[in-house]
Amino acid sequence: MATPGSDALVFFGATGDLAHKMIFPALQALTKSGRLDVPVIGVAKAGWTVGQLRERARASLEQYGGGVDRAAFDALSSRLQYIDGDYEEPGTFDLLRKSLGSSQRPLHYLAIPPSLFGTVVGGLGRSGCAKGARVVVEKPFGRDRASAARLNVVLRSVFPEEAIFRIDHYLGKEPVQNLLYFRFGNSFLEPIWNRNFVDSVQITMAESFGVAGRGPLYEETGAIRDVIQNHMLQVIACLAMEAPTSGGASALRDAKTRLLQSIAPLDPARVVRGQFRGYRQEPGVAPDSQVETYAAVRLSIDSWRWAGVPFFIRAGKCLPVTATEVLVRLRPPPVTVFDESSLDLSHSNHLRFRLGPDVATALGVRSKEPGEAMVGSGVELLAVRDVAIDMLPYERLLGDAMAGDPTLFSTEDAVEACWRIVDPIVDRRARVVEYEPGTWGPPEANALIAGDGGWHDPAASTGAAKRGGSQPASR
Repeated sequence: MATPGSDALVFFGATGDLAHKMIFPALQALTKSGRLDVPVIGVAKAGWTVGQLRERARASLEQYGGGVDRAAFDALSSRLQYIDGDYEEPGTFDLLRKSLGSSQRPLHYLAIPPSLFGTVVGGLGRSGCAKGARVVVEKPFGRDRASAARLNVVLRSVFPEEAIFRIDHYLGKEPVQNLLYFRFGNSFLEPIWNRNFVDSVQITMAESFGVAGRGPLYEETGAIRDVIQNHMLQVIACLAMEAPTSGGASALRDAKTRLLQSIAPLDPARVVRGQFRGYRQEPGVAPDSQVETYAAVRLSIDSWRWAGVPFFIRAGKCLPVTATEVLVRLRPPPVTVFDESSLDLSHSNHLRFRLGPDVATALGVRSKEPGEAMVGSGVELLAVRDVAIDMLPYERLLGDAMAGDPTLFSTEDAVEACWRIVDPIVDRRARVVEYEPGTWGPPEANALIAGDGGWHDPAASTGAAKRGGSQPASR
């Protein structure tokens, strides 16, 4: 039996940065595709009117949404309401309950700081707005394993687990979904996708820009909490999980969770933390800040398939390019048939997945050079896709949440498994190592991967974005 869709959308934080950069473009796209035809109620404390919120939406679409679609925007505007109120005041939620009218299955989206989750969830419960409703919460889900568990208790005190949608926009990206499809949609991969053939796996998430005026927010997170604990571990889950029993939501999420639970907690000796020179001069940053803007880690997976295979992640700001890329290095042939033992073979025998900003899947092989000598060179069999017309991540995820489809959302168990992995390092911090903007981070990160082929340079791959690329939304 199909799950009934939501009959109203409420989004808290309607005047915030995330709504401006991401949510309004997603709402117009959903309206244009016919998947959003219910009341949309924005809630915030800004002293605004609904007219001002509509103007904010228009400005958002002009700047971030590819322009205003007249018909879709008019339809969205006609459904848009606004409640200006303090989340601490019961009256705010009484007004919301009145505005919901006959709605029986609203979706409440919390585009607000995590510190306010408990306040808003409690208000929804006391006012009756949570009855029959779903709730969407933004990452980060807590600051560590203990706070994540407390947050889950708060959420579960008002909403059943099946009504809680923990959103990580990275899971809505088309290239990330393609990792899953590529894994299980191709028969050639499974025989070699294990410790017998895979030498190492590395993921690089590089950003050429800095904190973009988000110093105070970044001081509360850092690179490990911001992208490694969530985005990058989810990518590893897609790469390394066992085959699910089906493509259904429960089977996919259970398979990912089992993989995350098999990753050993991080060893502080296998972590390098860096900070780009100039970070401490950013507004809102402490002059002696030890928050990392770069992190490199080495993970191990305790499973039959992956035992002994190192997984490396590095993520950072003010690096040479903006690019996210996965490189799976395969073991070399067991016997060197041709006299190439002195050659560098690290640029062949691999699978490469470019996840952004451009998208590509490549198989690195060796091919003979023309001439009499039996000498080859590394080449790539490359498949490139233009995903410019694909769905925006928030369009996909908000549409799924309204339809009640949990496939691309994290479970309570998965969130706590991710925190278990990084808990040993988030509050036991070695001092950060300073690195120059425009470099690949602290040299100490090279020692982390020494003996495993070294870090792959995404700038050497086709289509890498150059310095000064587009910047992400902040909240």
